[in-house]
Amino acid sequence: MDSQNKNLILATALSFLVILVWFVLFPPEEPVVDPNSPAVVATTQAPAAEVAAPTQAEVVAVPQAPRLTIDTPRLKGSVSLLGGRIDDLSLKGYRVSQADDAEIVRLLTPVGEPNAYYALYGWVPGGALEFADVPGATTEWSLASGGTLAPGQPVVLQWQNSKGLTFTRTLAVDDYYMFTVTDAVQNTGTTEVALQPYGVVARHGKPADLQNFFVLHEGVVGRTDGKLAEVDYDDVAELPVVDREGAQAEVIEATTDGWIGFTDKYWMTTLIPDQGKPFTAVTKYNASANIYQTETRQPVMTVAPGASAEVSSRLFAGAKEWETIRRYQNEDGIAGFIDSIDWGWFFFLTKPIFALLHWLNAQIGNMGLAIIALTFVLKLLVLPLAYKSYVSMARMKELQPEMEALKERAGDDKAKLQKEMMQLYKEKKVNPAAGCLPILIQIPIFFSLYKVIFVTLELRHAPFFGWLTDLSAPDTSSLYNLFGLLPWAAPMPGSFLALAFIGILPILLGISMWLQQKLNPAPADPAQAMIFAWMPWVFMFMLGGFASGLVLYWITNNTITFMQQYTIMRSHGHKPDLFGNIRASFRKKPVPEVKGKK
Repeated sequence: MDSQNKNLILATALSFLVILVWFVLFPPEEPVVDPNSPAVVATTQAPAAEVAAPTQAEVVAVPQAPRLTIDTPRLKGSVSLLGGRIDDLSLKGYRVSQADDAEIVRLLTPVGEPNAYYALYGWVPGGALEFADVPGATTEWSLASGGTLAPGQPVVLQWQNSKGLTFTRTLAVDDYYMFTVTDAVQNTGTTEVALQPYGVVARHGKPADLQNFFVLHEGVVGRTDGKLAEVDYDDVAELPVVDREGAQAEVIEATTDGWIGFTDKYWMTTLIPDQGKPFTAVTKYNASANIYQTETRQPVMTVAPGASAEVSSRLFAGAKEWETIRRYQNEDGIAGFIDSIDWGWFFFLTKPIFALLHWLNAQIGNMGLAIIALTFVLKLLVLPLAYKSYVSMARMKELQPEMEALKERAGDDKAKLQKEMMQLYKEKKVNPAAGCLPILIQIPIFFSLYKVIFVTLELRHAPFFGWLTDLSAPDTSSLYNLFGLLPWAAPMPGSFLALAFIGILPILLGISMWLQQKLNPAPADPAQAMIFAWMPWVFMFMLGGFASGLVLYWITNNTITFMQQYTIMRSHGHKPDLFGNIRASFRKKPVPEVKGKK
């Protein structure tokens, strides 16, 4: 077996390994909907040692309370005066599907509705104060000023207790997805009080659209003192028990910066305390109520009689837009906020690949054309290596007569043949392994681009041309209805019929792989020839269910590789007999004669 065929076998084996890992070892699970999400409020609190108060777990009915409207260029919803919680929020710029009548994406939902998901703020009491003396989850605030919460139009809430403390909460929001929550307390009493401010994002049960796919992180995401943490829901539920109420938690003390919250595939809700100051980050699960929580606890504040204190924090609740999140990081000082997007293990590749893809899309105005342009750029970057590989392959072709002569001289002496082959390679300055290097480099690039297309919001519902209206989804055309010519619908995406009756892009992928093969004659070994003959069509079906943007990349990559290899082989005196090799593949093979029969 010559080195070129060995390289092709290696490419086949590595590629099949990648596909099998994705589809066999890590199949995507069906979304899990928790039908028992309770209509409860959880304000489980574990104050610092300076505030001597017991850990609480409240499970109470939620009465109706007045609401304040939220209306911004990108958000709509309302704030409940019960707890002053932000619990009703939808994203104006995103719809749940591409249907004309599709609803906009709803991010936060109040307690009492399925899969409640909300943010609330409060104080933990210390000294002589009790929980009833500080505003919490069940406190009904009054509106002190303002009306509709909008950019440049904050609202002010107020609540007083019976011990001379007046609490004021100012809510503000920007043009994108960032809320600012400023909590202040004025002590008109006669005794000093100790208070600890906190923020909570609570989620009742797992999200209904949880994908449970190994390539995607969904759950808790946070950063403390420069260290990123990602915790899946199942891992949150396995945290150690920390109190007699049965709550399970992980507590991390941060000294300089950080944030914590919940991330979905495209959306996120994140607590962001004042940067540059210490705080406590908490991940918690209340098994009895089936509530997942993230918390930020800021340092205890001591307020003397006649004095006041104030603390400010932010809440990101919205879409994980790369430009928006990067601006919050670079201009608003939220360290490492861009890492809230799930870049994966190959972040050193996925980050620059996406940045380049985003820039190309901004210049071209079409994400499909941007993917094609990105493929050209990536191929240009690895061109020196590819050039050496194709030159080596061309020289290997030139050595074929000498290789055959060596085989005849060596006969069955494998050691002699190997030694003389190595000597021949050395004399002719040919590296038989050079053809493997582009293959090995291509695999992490493929993984990285797959990750980018799968997890980044900018690819969601991004159109190309014609029927390709969502490059993050598989090709919707199908052989089942002859690509729309027959009067019935294509199979549902993800179904067996959709995988069996593939679309136009996967077919073009198979053809591009097949043409690339035909630059060289079929191997003489029947087993190798059979593998090569089937490989393009097997890949055509296996990759048919992938995102159409990834298939588009692979078609472009194959086309460029074909042109590069053809040109380089021609430049080194080897003219590929493309049409001859194609004709040979359709020629009827002779049936081998069986000995003893006539």
